[in-house]
Amino acid sequence: MIAIRTEKEIDLMRQANAIVAHAHKLAATMIQPGVRTDEIDRAVEALILSEGGKPAFKGYRGYPASTCISIEEEVVHGIPGARKLQAGQVVSIDIGASYKGYFGDAAVTHACSGVDLLRVRLLDVTDLALSRAIRQARTGGHLNDIGKVIEQTAHDAGFSVVRDYVGHGIGTQMHEEPQVLNFDNRMPGPELREGMVLAIEPMLNAGTDEVRSKSDGWTVVTADGKPSAHFEHTVVVREAGGEILSWCDAPMWGDKQD
Repeated sequence: MIAIRTEKEIDLMRQANAIVAHAHKLAATMIQPGVRTDEIDRAVEALILSEGGKPAFKGYRGYPASTCISIEEEVVHGIPGARKLQAGQVVSIDIGASYKGYFGDAAVTHACSGVDLLRVRLLDVTDLALSRAIRQARTGGHLNDIGKVIEQTAHDAGFSVVRDYVGHGIGTQMHEEPQVLNFDNRMPGPELREGMVLAIEPMLNAGTDEVRSKSDGWTVVTADGKPSAHFEHTVVVREAGGEILSWCDAPMWGDKQD
């Protein structure tokens, strides 16, 4: 069953997502060569706690950190540690927080110093796919409208869409119904209704859509070792299109237009 949130609930989710957005703004300032990923994780956790929230990822199914930091061919769920960022890499940061029983979730992929044209295009197209998907989150549409536009945007640019990991509903739990596919499954899916809240998160690869999990049991990587990008917003279904709860003005995030 897909929850329909009241405006009071949405306001609480807006506050949870504001904490997530503030954490992303902080993390964006730390994407520099030589910075350790666990330094970013500690800074983000401290900020979330200072604003009255709780890191949503830490301890979730045993996950050991407050953020997921995935570099280059790592698609999602990269565990922060002693690894240092290097110039030319793309770095995905996924952050979740809870506040007064409600959750926020967002991800952005950054360029660390100068990156090549392929990586710039990959980030731009993934961000554009998210922006187009959010516009499809409108009352009276259908869930598959979101996956269809993401897949079309990716394929038009020569990129592939990860099919093994998808978006989700969000509210009083981090993951709720429905699953939000990033591809066209040829079925309309549920009708979108005002007050549904979705975490929309396209994951695009420069090469194959196939992925595998590393031996740590968490980190997901592309099967061919080519780079991946991941962007995500928490969005409320509205009549005119999705209302973003997790927007912030981090570079290259949430403002791509056709």
